[in-house]
Amino acid sequence: MKRLLSAAVIVMVLLLAGCRNGGGAAQQSSVLKVDSVYYAHGFTIKYYDDCKVVSIRDPWDTLKVRKNYVLVDKEKRSRRFEVPAEARNNAVIIPVPVERAVIYTSVHAAMTEQLGCIDRICGVCEPEYIISEEILARVADGRIADLGMSTAPNIEKIIDMDTEVIIASPFENSGYGNAEKIGVPIVEAADYMEGHPLGRTEWVRFYGLLFGCRDRADSLFFATCSKYDSLKALVSDIPVEERPTVIMERKYGALWGVPGASSYVALFHSDAGANYIFKDLPGTGSVQLSFEQVFEKAADADFWLLKYGTKKPMTYADLRGEYKPYSNFAAFKNHKIYTCNTLVTSYYDDITIHPDQILADLMYIYHPNLLEGHQPKYYFPMEQ
Repeated sequence: MKRLLSAAVIVMVLLLAGCRNGGGAAQQSSVLKVDSVYYAHGFTIKYYDDCKVVSIRDPWDTLKVRKNYVLVDKEKRSRRFEVPAEARNNAVIIPVPVERAVIYTSVHAAMTEQLGCIDRICGVCEPEYIISEEILARVADGRIADLGMSTAPNIEKIIDMDTEVIIASPFENSGYGNAEKIGVPIVEAADYMEGHPLGRTEWVRFYGLLFGCRDRADSLFFATCSKYDSLKALVSDIPVEERPTVIMERKYGALWGVPGASSYVALFHSDAGANYIFKDLPGTGSVQLSFEQVFEKAADADFWLLKYGTKKPMTYADLRGEYKPYSNFAAFKNHKIYTCNTLVTSYYDDITIHPDQILADLMYIYHPNLLEGHQPKYYFPMEQ
């Protein structure tokens, strides 16, 4: 514990050194511009004389700011400056560009690789969920440290690696344990709470500022937007009555997590030309329903799409064996179930940077005539 406290003190001193020098009066930062944010609702970007401020809204109370990340250029951090007045509450100072990052999730590790910043990853959690061959190769040879479970990472390793920042996904009413005590800034990557697929993608612009590759991040984002919108336009004129109905996933325990109508998942399927049966459910997250509630409304759905993660492909017999009443759905009887094996596909890696590719798979299921010759990458017919 003494080591943790000592490390925390050292890191905090280094961070504060980026905000002051030995003398001279502080300079009041003034805002130069507010960057446009197109789809994301979870963050804002403001540019000041001496820093950039990325303000993260609390996903569970969007009227509150969860964190103000004050990004200070490493080359200029010897200059004394004041954190902008409007960013002082919950301010986290991060010298940029970040060169040594610990990343808790496979999603954000993949996003960092897509930005061309794989060399900045010094450690990851739960590499068994990572698909990227290059990241796994670096874990195997020690260039990237395996830090264990994201819920209980190896804190000693994080300190020993001179980690500059930790990137992790926040959850309601939970913290980060001992990682909060060592003085390393924690970037709370709440992109998964966005209500639009391109809203998730837009978070790459924040990560681009962290790693000093703003232009590449913007280029990736706008290229993805263009591809996504072009695909979406192909089904925009299809009336609701001609759109196939769809249900998603399956129950865990006694409850079935059904995506709310304002979730990025529901919007994905709507943009792909489907009629989402549960479009009356509120919220951007999942609503927990009983099997009976789902069956009552979705028994006759045209398609059923679900994800799983096992080495063995899921079959109709497996699904029936898991819970016999599943076989009463029309999609089961008509063999219209499509599955995505997240253990062998890059679904979660691509959902942030390449939602257009996932959209293409969904469109090919619902309207195959619009994408003739498309080669599915994520979703395939469930094996007999």
